[in-house]
Formats: sequence, structure tokens, C-alpha cells
Amino acid sequence: MGTFTAAGGTAVVTGAASGIGAALAGRLAARGANLVLLDRDAERLAEVAASVRSGHSTVDVEPHVVDLADPVATARVAAAVLAAHPAIRLLVNNAGVALGGRFDQVTLDEFEWVIDINFRAVVRLTHALLPALKAEPGSHLVNVSSVFGLVAPGGQAAYAASKFAVRGFTEALRQELRPDGVGVTCVHPGGVNTRIAASARIGSGVPDEVRERQGDWERLLTMDPVKAAEIILRGVERRRGRVLVGGSATALDVVARLLPSAYGQVLALAAKRSPGRPAGRPAPPAGHPTAETGAPPGRTREAAEPPS
Repeated sequence: MGTFTAAGGTAVVTGAASGIGAALAGRLAARGANLVLLDRDAERLAEVAASVRSGHSTVDVEPHVVDLADPVATARVAAAVLAAHPAIRLLVNNAGVALGGRFDQVTLDEFEWVIDINFRAVVRLTHALLPALKAEPGSHLVNVSSVFGLVAPGGQAAYAASKFAVRGFTEALRQELRPDGVGVTCVHPGGVNTRIAASARIGSGVPDEVRERQGDWERLLTMDPVKAAEIILRGVERRRGRVLVGGSATALDVVARLLPSAYGQVLALAAKRSPGRPAGRPAPPAGHPTAETGAPPGRTREAAEPPS
């Protein structure tokens, strides 16, 4: 399979109103791709679309406001996108939400909300748009997992379950779609400065003292989303099967490989010794990707599997 080229093709990006999704939109437009952008936040999505249009007047930008937790709305938007774009060069399933709390501290409705957006929406949209990917020579599928698709810390049962599901789904599709000439990449970001921490929900059974600490750890998300987007797109262009984004992702991947059943103890120790921990504060909650590894703020590194 040759290198991936975005120029002149159509790229569909979910979660495009902020963070990695918005950065991917900008970097793909710079590469000459026409964009279909999906997000539930109408105001922020309109701002991203306007920014891309002003900076890249030769590309088409088509925003769609949709709540991917709603299967009916997702199917409706997918059908509209497929009708307008029978051939799609790139699909990036990036949208995601987070939920803090142990399994016994969250309700089943809260758990299902995470699974619906982080995993089921990925499945639904991929299934709907797969014919368009197969119809486009040199196409590629990108599913964004997480560092919690590499390890599963306590306090992140719902989020880790959804991201491990994305990883397994993506790895299976990599094998299935190779004969069709469709490249597939699974992305594991860590420590990227996005809105997911600020917008995360807290389980209804989580104690108040834990809730009060949630905002402390946003400052540890230090990587610029534009840098993360570039790392992802370089991996896609080289047809990498897996892309690790950031020092925390690289560190957690190593820990998971070396200590597949005992990494929890290492993460707990690293959390207590984290150099980025605010003074006078307890160790980060079990669900923070950068804090758990003790990775210094700003440390980044691209790590990728060989081309698929």
C-alpha cells in the first residue's frame, strides 16, 4: 500500500469543534483536503469551519451538527454525507467523552453514555461510510483510542472499556480491509491539551472531595493539539497501523508490554512521584494519563507500528 495523500480527497472528521479534531481539520485543509466536519457543539463547529475557510479558500468545508450519542441522528447524518460524497479519502473517528468514577460509583446510564459516543458511534459511522472508503483508491480509516486503550487504571472503567473496544475494533478492521486497499490506524493520544478533561462528567456516586480535585489536573495536559494532529497525519501518510502521541502514551505502552498484569502498581507509584503535581495537592486521581506516568510536561515523542 502506497503513502496516503489527502490533497483533492474528502476527509470526514468527528469531534471537529475543538482539540485534536479542530487541529486535524486545519492540517488536512493545509494539505488540500476537502472537509466534512461533525460535532454536537454548533457554535464552536461554525467557528472552526469559518477559520478553515478563511485560511484555505480553495477547499470545501461542510459542517454537520450531530449528537453522536443519538443513533437515529448519527444514521441520518451518515446517510446525508454518503449521498453527497460517494467516495471518501479519509474518515477520522475522533469524538469522545470521559466519565470519572469507579464502576460502583457510576450508574449504568452514565456508563452507556460513554460507550455510545466513544465506541458505538465509531462502529455506526464506520459501517455507514465504509462503502465510500472502499470506493476511493488509497483511502484510510483512523480511529482515536487513548492511552487508556493501552492500560486500564482504576477510576476509569467506562472510559477504558470504550477505548479498549475501539482498539480491538480497529485492529480487526486493519486485517479485514487490507485486501480492499483501505489503510487503518489506531491512535493512542496522551497528555494532549483538549477540552475532554474540562467537559468530563463525574459519576453520580463519586465523593465530593474527589470531584473538587478534578480540575487540578487539566494543567498537566500540555501538548498542543496541532502538534498532535501533525503526528497523527504523519503516521497516516506512512500507513502506520498504530500511532502513539506524546510521552505518556509511549511510557504507558512500554509499561503495559513489560508488566501486562502488574502495571497498576507502577502507575500508583508514578502518580505519587509525579513532577507535575501541584504543590500541596494529593496525587492525581487514577484516571489522569499524564500524571500517572510521571511524564514531564512538554515531553513528546512519536511512536508508530510498521505500515499496515
